[in-house]
Amino acid sequence: MTKLNPYLNFDGTTEEAFTFYKSVFGGEFLGGIMRMNAVPGMEKLPENEQNRVMHVALPVGDSVLMASDICPSMGHKMNQGNNSYISITVDSREEADRLFKELTEGGKVEMPMTDMFWGDYWGSFADRFGVQWMISYRTAGDQNQ
Repeated sequence: MTKLNPYLNFDGTTEEAFTFYKSVFGGEFLGGIMRMNAVPGMEKLPENEQNRVMHVALPVGDSVLMASDICPSMGHKMNQGNNSYISITVDSREEADRLFKELTEGGKVEMPMTDMFWGDYWGSFADRFGVQWMISYRTAGDQNQ
């Protein structure tokens, strides 16, 4: 079943925001808080960005609220409008590819669909209307994120 989840970006305040959200909604972070310094290839980030949040997920009802911090050293800039994504979790690689192909028509691909180190087949883009999307097929582990 296709599932939509909000995905937020912050400029270094993801952990603070999600600690607050956790105090409001309860629950536990799925898989803990993943840091930039745990990501292969990110060793070259400036020291002040090493501990930024690469990914955090908090179940809220039947959805999962997710987020990460931007990395200014990689050219990321926080602008109103690029701080949220619609994250779609699908049941198959084929459905991920179909949605990616159709939704990116006339849009701008940020990251093509790729097998990621955390176990998902994942991609991101802005559609032709400027809406930010992430598509994920969970290839390993928990299929509920």
